[in-house]
Amino acid sequence: MDNFEKHIRENAAKFDTHRADSAKMWANISAEIQKKEPKVIPLWKRPMLRIAASVVLMIGIAAVIGLYQYGSASAETQYASKELLEIDMYYQDLVSYQVQLVKNNPNITEENKAEFLSFMDELDAEYDVLRKEMRKNLDNERVLEAIIANYKKRIELIENLLHQLNESKKPNDDYGYTL
Repeated sequence: MDNFEKHIRENAAKFDTHRADSAKMWANISAEIQKKEPKVIPLWKRPMLRIAASVVLMIGIAAVIGLYQYGSASAETQYASKELLEIDMYYQDLVSYQVQLVKNNPNITEENKAEFLSFMDELDAEYDVLRKEMRKNLDNERVLEAIIANYKKRIELIENLLHQLNESKKPNDDYGYTL
């Protein structure tokens, strides 16, 4: 037998005097169990959050309905818009190039340039009106034809001006021969 066991047997009576009070332990346990936890309201049960979620849901439904209704007409609109975009790009590039030629031409007086450019500005304003009309009624072929005619008129004016300038540069050596 070792010393530890011997010590326990000799002092066993002392260990028996300190017994656990089970009633006291159960009272402490039940007190801890009965402690009230703070009342927690889940986020989804709060009234303001419900209202906000309802508003977001209504906006989402309206957006889906709007996209569905306007999406069905978009194929026709897209065709007309694509056609107008191609026409606009082609003629806009052509007109801007020729206007630049007129501006850079040293043989044209500043007075003639100003008059020419003011007339071009009037045609630009007419084009803007036609473009707004085209946005209102994309199916109107007459508006599209008017836009094209506007571009053609601008190009024709520029070409006529440049042609007149080129004609004035040529020497008039044609005296004619008679026999």
